[in-house]
Amino acid sequence: MPVKCCFHRSSAGETMAWSESVDTLLANKDGLAAFRTFLKSEFSEENVEFWLACEDFKKTKSSTKITSKAQKIYSDFIQADAPKEINIDFHTKNHISQNISEPTLSCFDDAQRLIYSLMAKDSFPRFLRSEAYKELVKKQENRNQKRWLPFL
Repeated sequence: MPVKCCFHRSSAGETMAWSESVDTLLANKDGLAAFRTFLKSEFSEENVEFWLACEDFKKTKSSTKITSKAQKIYSDFIQADAPKEINIDFHTKNHISQNISEPTLSCFDDAQRLIYSLMAKDSFPRFLRSEAYKELVKKQENRNQKRWLPFL
């Protein structure tokens, strides 16, 4: 079933720029929303949700918040049978499990790198080939043409 995408605020140039890199896509609010919708359609939105949770976690200043946020990330994404369990190797998962009682701002870095790599090498190229992305680019191009040629 094709994914219906509803992100029309970005310009055609911005939408096309998303194809440059996964970083460009993740840094753009509309790009991120479109990518999340695509990942939901593939039942793999936990990857981008984990990545975003890690980005937020790394900005945490308070030591009590570091502990509570780390526990939340662990229970949501890492522990066995977590509701949004990410697919990481045993060694990485085990390392996090052993150190979660005294979390640091870098405790999820290895797992985040693995998930980023998975998104960049697997999900991102599929997103760019998806009908949802192609349709979005086409709509933006059509909208730009109409802006420049109002008599059409």
